[in-house]
Amino acid sequence: MEKLSTFIAHAKAEIHKVIFPTKVQVRQAFLAVILVVTVISIFLALVDLLMSSIVSSVL
Repeated sequence: MEKLSTFIAHAKAEIHKVIFPTKVQVRQAFLAVILVVTVISIFLALVDLLMSSIVSSVL
């Protein structure tokens, strides 16, 4: 039982050391992820379109 209480005490101490992001930081990270995913998706769509047109013209 003592190991469990020691574990819980250490877990609480570690949780107090954690620095959680602010709402502004979360919003900025969210927008950055959305922007990167959108840009990569557009790039891959253009590459796919180019490759399919090349394959269509060859065959």
